[in-house]
Amino acid sequence: MSLTLWNSRFSITLVRQHTTIFTSARTALTENAINSSHLSQNFLQRRHFALNLMKTNTGGDGGRAPSNSRNPTNNQRGSSQPRYTRNASMSQGAAGGGIPFEHPHCDRIAMYDYESRRNRITRGPYDYDLIVIGGGSAGLACAKEAVACGARVVCLDYVKPTPLGTKWGVGGTCVNVGCIPKKLMHQASLLGEAVHEAAAYGWNVNEKIKPDWNKLVSSVQNHIKSVNWVTRVDLRDKKVEYINGLGSFLDPHTMTIKMKSGDRKITSQTFVIAVGGRPRYPDIPGAVEYGITSDDLFSLNREPGKTLVVGAGYIGLECAGFLKGLGYEPTVMVRSIVLRGFDQQMAGLVADSMEERGIPFLYQYVPLSVEKLSSGKLLVKYEHSQSGEVRSDTFDTVLWAIGRKGLVDDLNLANAGVHTFKDKIQVDSYEATNVPNIYAVGDIIYGKPELTPVAVLAGRLLARRLYGESTQRMDYTDVATTVFTPLEYACVGLSEEDAVKEFGADEIEVFHGYYKPTEFFIPQKSVRHCYLKAVAERHGEQRVYGLHYLGPVAGEVIQGFAAALKSGLTIKTLMNTVGIHPTTAEEFTRLNITKRSGLDPTPASCCS
Repeated sequence: MSLTLWNSRFSITLVRQHTTIFTSARTALTENAINSSHLSQNFLQRRHFALNLMKTNTGGDGGRAPSNSRNPTNNQRGSSQPRYTRNASMSQGAAGGGIPFEHPHCDRIAMYDYESRRNRITRGPYDYDLIVIGGGSAGLACAKEAVACGARVVCLDYVKPTPLGTKWGVGGTCVNVGCIPKKLMHQASLLGEAVHEAAAYGWNVNEKIKPDWNKLVSSVQNHIKSVNWVTRVDLRDKKVEYINGLGSFLDPHTMTIKMKSGDRKITSQTFVIAVGGRPRYPDIPGAVEYGITSDDLFSLNREPGKTLVVGAGYIGLECAGFLKGLGYEPTVMVRSIVLRGFDQQMAGLVADSMEERGIPFLYQYVPLSVEKLSSGKLLVKYEHSQSGEVRSDTFDTVLWAIGRKGLVDDLNLANAGVHTFKDKIQVDSYEATNVPNIYAVGDIIYGKPELTPVAVLAGRLLARRLYGESTQRMDYTDVATTVFTPLEYACVGLSEEDAVKEFGADEIEVFHGYYKPTEFFIPQKSVRHCYLKAVAERHGEQRVYGLHYLGPVAGEVIQGFAAALKSGLTIKTLMNTVGIHPTTAEEFTRLNITKRSGLDPTPASCCS
């Protein structure tokens, strides 16, 4: 027994060591810099490999990464480049002087290409080395990193009030009207659910417990203001000049800034556009006058009451979810499909779980108009997109969640010669626009994940390439994400549909299963939609292409598996990993039934 335990620990340690090596090649090189001859040789070998691989994958272009089919931008540009290219040099490994390992989930070209633009910091005719436009996650990360590398940097930040008059401080969407307040309100709704479940666990609970919307909003806003303050102090401490003003281009090196004190003209050698986006409003009567968006919801000075949520993307579903948990009456209007861009089996389960909790969905309907009645209620008329049937209902609040628009209009990009596409900015794999000295990062760029951690890392890497010694580019593939619905959904990698589309149904194996969270047993919560699956290669090593999980604390569960997937996770490794019991995360290690087998994926027992 002791020998078996030792072997298990040894195997786990070995996997962890290999994972560290695979995901930290550049860190390892830095740490070994003492041996200069070894570093130089390794550098040249990796550079030679990267250039050869680029020639193989791009037809000798040598300057940009190959198209990746997971990037919708590349698909729309008509790329037919296969996603995973196998060649002799790819399999050489570290011993052969190539990239340490081959894995489909890491953009090895992005990680190891050494053809990169780098700006020399010159105290020339410009006021600044770098002007960062936008005080959100991407802009702040880029600005702080550039200053740390020795550049003279100024960060411009300005928030236009919403039609309702909502405005906020520095920090961008995530801090003020996105991830942070959303997660806090989601947590508030989960706590309300937990209070009622506590009675089943033996707690004496007052049945009159109910949420106080105004107190919740006040608590959330106080936290946001504290983050705004800390952010300003951090910028000051890191010597980043901050200007609260609206910038627009006069030419590729000059901007004018509109401030309360008047207009100011400044120049810079380089610009980084990181202005992000704002929610869209539909072009129907009453939409702007009477509707709100997520920009307003988290500071709304009244209870939302009966709410129509128009849109079934992750923002709409998350808002509907926590509103229901707080005791209000949301209804979700779906124009076409739920959670576009996500795995559709999982999306259907998310919607089903919300309907089970009492959230109605209006499928295939579009709003026609919003009218305010004398009672203060909002009369919404809407039409079925297939039958043409027109219906109406009254609501206290109408929340638009129909997508976001990039904030390019006020920048006067035409003066700088920067091209735009569908309210966004197209960039190459270096985040460079069509104008040599102008870059863009974050939600404003076209065809990349609109997520805070993506924006932060992309901003930092860009600054390090421009002003530091780094050559590493951002790897946008296989980014993990979570939808914070009442029953949370997290995923990383390919959806089942995308895997089938890319490799063919005969080459894909889907391991799946339902499970029963232990904490659901005593309060007798529904386990009907607790489900997970691994989308994998059918033959050979059975590499994992995607992981999907629907259940409690989904984000905490998927984060570690995301690192494993990026490091070469296979089904064999997954099945030979010992889970932590009893947890829901261990269910990934228990997957052994495939969809192709037709066997029942419902577990009979939790402990055997």
